Amino acid sequence: MGRMWAIIERELRRFRRSPILIVVSMVFPIVQLVVLGYAFGGNVKHLKVAIVDQDHGVPAVKVREYALAIASGARTIDTVDYADQGQALTDLRNGRVNGVLTIPPEFSRRVLEKNEPRLALIEDNTDTFVSSALAATLGGMVAAYARPAAAPRLSGQPTLDVVEVYPYVPYVQYLLPGSVVMSIFMMVMIGGGIIFIDDKARGLHEGYLVTPITKLELIAGFNISGTIKAVCAGAFLMVIGSLIAGVPNPFDPLRLVRLLVVIVVTSFALISMMFLMMVRVSDPLLPRAVFGVLNTLLYFPSGAVYPQQGFPGWMQVIAVVDPFTYAVHALKCLLLKNTGFEAISADLMFLSLFAVVAMTAATRLFKRTL
Repeated sequence: MGRMWAIIERELRRFRRSPILIVVSMVFPIVQLVVLGYAFGGNVKHLKVAIVDQDHGVPAVKVREYALAIASGARTIDTVDYADQGQALTDLRNGRVNGVLTIPPEFSRRVLEKNEPRLALIEDNTDTFVSSALAATLGGMVAAYARPAAAPRLSGQPTLDVVEVYPYVPYVQYLLPGSVVMSIFMMVMIGGGIIFIDDKARGLHEGYLVTPITKLELIAGFNISGTIKAVCAGAFLMVIGSLIAGVPNPFDPLRLVRLLVVIVVTSFALISMMFLMMVRVSDPLLPRAVFGVLNTLLYFPSGAVYPQQGFPGWMQVIAVVDPFTYAVHALKCLLLKNTGFEAISADLMFLSLFAVVAMTAATRLFKRTL
């Protein structure tokens, strides 16, 4: 144990002498959380909609009034009147407007005759988010337009009442668990795999080989020191990120204990995985080269940014064996739902087993040779 703690003390002392590295590794995930959380999580507003009224009847005027009400209220759209359909389509293709709402010439007559009146929405579908928001907004407007002024006393149509179990979750809160895991992973890369490979490149590992330290003590020392550094980074981002994202009751003692357990287990699992990948590597450029690939391959399939139900089959297979998946799921349960250990027991079990297997394999593959 004394030899192992000597390795841990050495690594922590070296880490303490790099304040810039500490700041960068802890601040970058916060910047990522804020930028991505508010860049992807906001409601789409001020979409420019060209309105081409070819009818000019009273029902057509009513449609335009509904559109103006949305523009002045929810501000999802901004309306622009066009007299020429061709000019409106030209501006749509050139990106000056996001959609063209056309009121056909016989719209008012069909409304009065109740003969399937129709409106046309021509949209630029190269941007899926904008086109979906535009279709949903104008679809809701048409539904409100078609609703009778005097509703019947008893409706014969079924309705759906939506009950939300938890308070509204903005996207920045949804992104927070993935950002915490990413901060742990960054510290694992910097404080685990890269430092070990640098030691080998500089010949410092020769000092380990002439001591009676065992392979298990050496790997355990590096893993525990890397875990301590990763836990500090993950706990820091968890606290600061909870305040930035507005997580309810962020300092609930029981929740903090559960979060700390997940962060510790996740850190040890990821540091063990990194040492398993780097135990036979000698080139110091290799871990830096694979960092971006690992980041993409582990972070995005985990469900940190988008639900896994929308992934293709091959990507869901990656998610099943991805330790990020279980860490993100556990942190989401605790940060967004404030659940107990029962909800995350399977995640902790997978991460613990993953850590044991990875560390055992890394120990067996480690060579006490030059």
